[in-house]
Amino acid sequence: MIVKRRMWSISLVLAAASAAAYTDYSSAQQKVDSIESGRLHAGARVTFTYPELAAWVAHEAPAGVRNPALRVTTPGIATGTALVDLMKVSRGQGQKPGWLMSKLLDGERPVSVTARIRSAAGKATVDVQRVEISGIAIDGNTLDFLIQNVLLPLYPNAAIGRPFELGDRIERFDVQPSGVAVHIGK
Repeated sequence: MIVKRRMWSISLVLAAASAAAYTDYSSAQQKVDSIESGRLHAGARVTFTYPELAAWVAHEAPAGVRNPALRVTTPGIATGTALVDLMKVSRGQGQKPGWLMSKLLDGERPVSVTARIRSAAGKATVDVQRVEISGIAIDGNTLDFLIQNVLLPLYPNAAIGRPFELGDRIERFDVQPSGVAVHIGK
């Protein structure tokens, strides 16, 4: 009887957690849909909470990415973490990494990326400041080298360190510890 009660309690907790994640995802998706619809008036502001963003990323992430989380303790500086199987992600996008890369990067690893994010006038720039894979920090010249020689050849459309268009009439977004506010322009 005690075991049944404990299992029932655990089941309720897991069900509540799943419902919360689904609610956060559906809330985020409704906000994304409202922005993409073009029906928001100029000056409108849509605010995403970090649980909403994490649930949305978890749902939309490619195979090979698990348990994403987002954290902002300083305005404009965001840290994203996840368990990532880099080779599974690459294979899922049609890439065939060489033997050496597959031996170095195969398997799930904890990954953390810290970036400075700024936006204005319908454009944003993301400057990656630090990457950590399995507890090993990559920054400075080594990070620049990896971005130029590994990331960009695999993902030539990645806009790292250069402005890119936000689209959907997004004027700017503010990355704050309390959430991300998307501001709609004309």
